[in-house]
Amino acid sequence: MRLEKCWFCSSTVYPGHGIQYVRNDAKIFRFCRSKCHKNFKMKRNPRKVKWTKAYRRLHGKDMTQDSTFEFERKRNRPERYDRNVTENTLAAIKKIDKVRVDREARHLAKRMKPKKAQLQREAARELEQSISMVKAPGALQRDPSLTLPIKVKVSKPEKVDNRMEE
Repeated sequence: MRLEKCWFCSSTVYPGHGIQYVRNDAKIFRFCRSKCHKNFKMKRNPRKVKWTKAYRRLHGKDMTQDSTFEFERKRNRPERYDRNVTENTLAAIKKIDKVRVDREARHLAKRMKPKKAQLQREAARELEQSISMVKAPGALQRDPSLTLPIKVKVSKPEKVDNRMEE
């Protein structure tokens, strides 16, 4: 079973699925769905369309260079069947897949690290500004352990004498 890659978005095209377009110069383009085919006919550049693999790789959102990609390349040379080689290959595929998943997770964590720090700063700033909405000012004065390490000014309302003088 041969799994092809979509020319436009680089996703997998399974047998019996997708569209195959043959140009006048006998160049074959395979598309996973009509969305990719229509974008190709509109002469859109896959590197400028945000949902494609080409865009994600170009803008640093996906890994571009990794030794595990070398195993995914297409090879057209037929190999003689050997049970031991097949078993070893299947075992290696599992290991390589695990390595790739781990590296992608590390890449994603590294990419998201600055955003996480920014979100924490924004949350701390928001909490500092509106701590009185979380805890009542009176409760903060009675029990100082409820306060955050951030110092917040809590104003004490002045007592007004409501007694009538006679």
